[in-house]
Amino acid sequence: MSKPAELRDQTDEQLSLLLKEVQHNLFRLRLQSETERLEAPTEIVKAKREVARIKTILRLREIEQQKKAPAEVKSR
Repeated sequence: MSKPAELRDQTDEQLSLLLKEVQHNLFRLRLQSETERLEAPTEIVKAKREVARIKTILRLREIEQQKKAPAEVKSR
C-alpha cells in the first residue's frame, strides 16, 4: 500500500496504470473471498482504500487543470 505522498509524486500515467493494477488485484481478492480461499479479509479493505486514494489524487489534479484553463484564457 502506497502512502499518499508517494502517490502525489507520480505522474498521471503512472497513477492510471497503478489504478488498473489495484482494481485487478481487488477483483482477484473478491473472487478469492467468494470461493472462501481468502486468508486475510483486510486485504480487500486495503485495496479499496488504495483505489480511493488514487482516484482522489487524479480528480484533484483534474480540478486544478480546470481552474488553470479559464485563468489562461482570461489572461490572453
